[in-house]
Amino acid sequence: MRILSIVTLVSPTGEYGGPVRVAVNQARALTELGHDVTIAGSFRGFPEAPKALEGIPAHLVPARTLLPGVGFAGLAAPGLSRWVRSAARSADVVHVHLARDLVTVPAAMAARRAKIPYVLQTHGMIDPSRNPLARPLDAVATRRVLRDAAAVLYLTPVERAGLRAVAGDGIALSELRNGVPSAAEAAPPQGLEVLYLARLAPRKRPETFVAAADTLGAEFPKATFRLVGPDEGRAEEVSRRIRESAADVAWEGALDPDRTGERLSRAAIYVLPAVDEPYPMSVLEAMAAGLPVVVTDTCGLAPIIAETGCGIVVDDSIEALTAAIRRLLADPALRADQGRRAREVARERFSMQAIAHDLQAIYRRAVDGQPEAAPQDADPLSSP
Repeated sequence: MRILSIVTLVSPTGEYGGPVRVAVNQARALTELGHDVTIAGSFRGFPEAPKALEGIPAHLVPARTLLPGVGFAGLAAPGLSRWVRSAARSADVVHVHLARDLVTVPAAMAARRAKIPYVLQTHGMIDPSRNPLARPLDAVATRRVLRDAAAVLYLTPVERAGLRAVAGDGIALSELRNGVPSAAEAAPPQGLEVLYLARLAPRKRPETFVAAADTLGAEFPKATFRLVGPDEGRAEEVSRRIRESAADVAWEGALDPDRTGERLSRAAIYVLPAVDEPYPMSVLEAMAAGLPVVVTDTCGLAPIIAETGCGIVVDDSIEALTAAIRRLLADPALRADQGRRAREVARERFSMQAIAHDLQAIYRRAVDGQPEAAPQDADPLSSP
């Protein structure tokens, strides 16, 4: 099949986060199955448009900030929709990693107008919202593309409910997990590093990580605490707290997504204090690297982490987060056991091969005009 995959923003720092990693991982796995995949979207931060992403052909146009002050929602990609309408004619299916922005929504509308089967994957980004920009965009476009999609892919029951609240019960919902490529088994880390690798965004609560480090620094003088990721509004506060901390804590800045695996291999523990995080790729990548993970109970991966014992699930308090990190720092055997379990869970339940086969089936149903089956109400993480 010829597949066109569309994302919002590609940059050398990976600032758009998980959706781009998901799209690239899917494209690589689908290519290995013999499919022809092209990734399209907008870009910034490169001297010129990349022609490929990790070996996958790409068509990227310069990102423009059409609406300042609203983050990624204000981005636009002039000319992309016109290109999508043309390119879609030679594609079998279009896969849009949809958000409420002026890149992916117009691209989905273009596929809809071209009458090409299209699949939407929303990554937890389409839900009932009080944002004043959401209502007019939903009325004009978002609901239309959701209702006419051959399939709308969701990660968790919470996301499924949110999509129904936005677009009604008639949309063709289908469960699809995120997957992660297998990581080579690395030698045990030389140091005792606790790592936060994610955007410095309010929902991800990087300052909570710094607060935990400040408490634990004196108890574990050999431990280091590192934040890695681009700023999305919290860098000033994080930097202030780091200056005031007596712990060995530092922010390393943004990192090229291609170097994520190598950076994770140097850590001993991975921590993401985020709340309401649907299905963080950074946690899956840490698990694949064999790291014990600490997440909050509102993380979409929390049920499987708790069930399999590959990390520790906490509430959203600083005290609970600090206690979980303390427990792992103090117990090398626990770190090793949870890290081993994490690698096994990533390999057995989140392999990209399985995801690619699931996607292939979804695409074929879309091309054949077969409706998606009604989703079950069971927790999609409850079984392997």
